Amino acid sequence: MLEKILLPALWETLYMSLSSTLLAVIFGFIPAIALILTDKNGLAPNIKVYRVLDVIINTLRSFPFIILMIILFPVTKIIVGKSIGTTAAIVPLTIGAAPFVARLIESALKEVDIGVIEAAKSYGASNFQIIFKVMIVEALPGIISAITLTLITIIGFSAMAGAVGGGGLGDVAIKYGYYRFKTDIMLYTVLILIVLVQCFQSLGDYLYKITKK
Repeated sequence: MLEKILLPALWETLYMSLSSTLLAVIFGFIPAIALILTDKNGLAPNIKVYRVLDVIINTLRSFPFIILMIILFPVTKIIVGKSIGTTAAIVPLTIGAAPFVARLIESALKEVDIGVIEAAKSYGASNFQIIFKVMIVEALPGIISAITLTLITIIGFSAMAGAVGGGGLGDVAIKYGYYRFKTDIMLYTVLILIVLVQCFQSLGDYLYKITKK
């Protein structure tokens, strides 16, 4: 019985977490690059654009995930055709994580040695080339750490999504562990989440070490 309950929930959690992380990284990269470009010390300074992006990202980051998920019910229904369920949870998970990713990637890119950027400029590299062939390559270990942290955070968010019909291990913990007083199922879900986090953190650390060399 446990296998029939926990295994599908595990796959749902992995599906939500990995899909949301991928989408959050894609959507987070865009504002991160825009922030780097328009910063006062950036490649194309534009303080007005930077401030607008800064406010939008900070505003989205300030929403507690549960509240954001409920607020986005209408948007989620428009995008996927329903407001609850595993696929539906990907929408608020992505929107909630993308600003977080943007800040982390922005920080990683800012850590790139200014001397490397100046050297690229002296060779006549365009802003596009500096961003994608110099800064991202140099900042890759930091970006990998950012993605690892995002994935682990989203795993936690996906468990919370179960409280409002998002499916996954959080849903199992609420339905079976809490409402039906099955303490063993509650403990199993917690242990599975801990193992997931440890596995992804170890993988992230390994990739970080490889790219750092």
